[in-house]
Amino acid sequence: MGFLTPLFLLGLLAAAIPIAIHLIRRENPPKVMFGTLRFVKQTTKKLILFQQIQQWLLLLMRVALICLLVLAFARPLLFQGGMARLMDAEPRSVAILLDTSLSMRVGERFERAKTEALQVLDGLNAGDEAAVLTFADGTLTVRELSSDIDGLRAFINDLDEPGYDRVRFYPTLQQADDMLAESQHQRRQIVMISDFKASGLDSDALVSDGQSVDQDGWMLAAGTGFLPVDVGDERSSNLSLTDVRSPQQLLENQTDYEVLARVRSTGNVFLDRGNLSLNLRTQAGDDVVTNNAGSILVQLNERSEAVINLPLNLDATGAFTGELVLSGDDVDLDNRWYFSLDVLPRMRVLVVNGDPSADWYDDEAHWFVLALQGLENSPFDVTSVTADALTVPQIREHDAVVLLNAALQDNRLLAELQTFVTEGGALLLAPGNRVTASEFNDSFAGITPATLISSEELATNDYQLIADVDRRHPALRALNVDFGARFQGYWLTAPGSDSDVLMRFDNGSPMLVEAQAGEGRSMLLSSSMDLAWSNFPLQGLYLPFVHEVLTYLIQPPQRERAYLVGDMIDLSSFMSADNTTLELFEPDGAQVQLTRDNPFYQARMPGFVQLADTTLAINIAAEAASSRRADIAALTDAIINPETTPMVSEQVRTAQLIADIEQPQRLWWWIVLLVMLLLLVEAWVANRTYR
Repeated sequence: MGFLTPLFLLGLLAAAIPIAIHLIRRENPPKVMFGTLRFVKQTTKKLILFQQIQQWLLLLMRVALICLLVLAFARPLLFQGGMARLMDAEPRSVAILLDTSLSMRVGERFERAKTEALQVLDGLNAGDEAAVLTFADGTLTVRELSSDIDGLRAFINDLDEPGYDRVRFYPTLQQADDMLAESQHQRRQIVMISDFKASGLDSDALVSDGQSVDQDGWMLAAGTGFLPVDVGDERSSNLSLTDVRSPQQLLENQTDYEVLARVRSTGNVFLDRGNLSLNLRTQAGDDVVTNNAGSILVQLNERSEAVINLPLNLDATGAFTGELVLSGDDVDLDNRWYFSLDVLPRMRVLVVNGDPSADWYDDEAHWFVLALQGLENSPFDVTSVTADALTVPQIREHDAVVLLNAALQDNRLLAELQTFVTEGGALLLAPGNRVTASEFNDSFAGITPATLISSEELATNDYQLIADVDRRHPALRALNVDFGARFQGYWLTAPGSDSDVLMRFDNGSPMLVEAQAGEGRSMLLSSSMDLAWSNFPLQGLYLPFVHEVLTYLIQPPQRERAYLVGDMIDLSSFMSADNTTLELFEPDGAQVQLTRDNPFYQARMPGFVQLADTTLAINIAAEAASSRRADIAALTDAIINPETTPMVSEQVRTAQLIADIEQPQRLWWWIVLLVMLLLLVEAWVANRTYR
């Protein structure tokens, strides 16, 4: 037997009250002596015995009345599994989703979230099971479904502070739903504890204006409940650096570079101003004095944002790191932006003119040199010499050598040019009508990407067009337009086995060929760079073509050095052929070692990641720190399966379960009826008992 309200059994102590009263009222009659007691004595003993029996009967009935009333209030159950069913009936499976994204670092949000998670565990009964999943951009850590509540509680208490990632709700919701689908219990619930930022949605539609989003129709499995627990702040004021544009490379003593920063008030309490400062340091950590003295006052307009231009003017070459610092609000998480840049010296180009002319229009090098020097603040320092005036020191003093319709006869110059290229120099060859195939092939063997076969000069009304361009090549990626130049003269060439053809004429003949020669690079253009064989110098693409090709030859292609927290970065290009490992240092000083088999690094915090000779800038994604709030009701409506019945509270379910178990028995009714009958009997006996 069990009892629904066992605390009432303490009322059994009241059964001692009738016993105490009976003992207190017990009397010892005095002895009276009579003359003749022979007949009276027998009658008295019988009467006294009968009265004693009546008194004991009354006492038992009164004690029984109290005990039966107590039992009626305790509501006994004869169903043997009743209590176990009340305690452990319909056990449930609960998945607790704990947000550990960047915004949870604000104030006491994460501590409140942990407290809420512990309260969920405290509300579980014996037989229930739970899982804990931490999430940000995806699921981070998982404790599988378990009835070890103490272990889950210790896991939550030991969680580290949140990271710097943005948040996304749906990937972890889907994982939790799949986990609960394998649970043996029918009652399933997901409890998501978060500050519910709008950036957590795969679309920005579910925000505080109550709009909805399809999300490809995904929803929780039927029967799985969803309980959102909001630990965010209703009011927030925040200034954010939502976008920063900074160059990775610039030239020394050039003043037209700048950093563009977009500042926005992202909280629901508008801030109209702040302060922005720019700090530049060399890669060694030394401060650099620039024309950005002090901080700049940022005044936001009616759009709650402003774009600030900060000029860059560095007069020294080398590698630098920059940091933008925004102040004026209470949240510092998104107030810093990091970038790295290189200040490069001007590229030194030696142009060898193989066909000089007194008439500038017909001069072989005129158009090429004009393209290099015709712009203000050109990145090139150009030296133009004729083939007869070329010397060995001139080759050594430059970064690139350009041979325009020039054939070199001096063996010392040819040997120096070979050494120049194989040791890392750049060579651009543009043979014309003054070059013979045999001499060219012999002179530049080993450093030319293609050998010459024969020259072709077409009729006046005939020409070749550029029909095939490798748009993915670094030298041509920026020239994503059609070339309209007409070529009436060109060389038929045979590219080397290790060469790459970057451009072709419409008859399929190679027009631009590239090859690696030792540590350097060389390119061959199979036509002239003047007006003798084409109208290419008169085209608008001529100048950017010359700039892009020479920049590619002289400077290595820019490697991406700006990333966001959470990006997976492939660092295989930073590993040399001799080294199979790569060491890097994270912003907090932690050391990470990568191998050639696994050269991937996932950025985990903002700041500078230092490699041997390169600095990577890691920043927080703008949406990660956004204060826009998601509409929790709309999110709930979007993911709850229509076939899921609402989950009632534990108290209501317990009351329903009690009623279901007690309904077929109603023992307390019979006990109360017995109490009423016993009360009538007790009154009848009491009225006939001698007092």
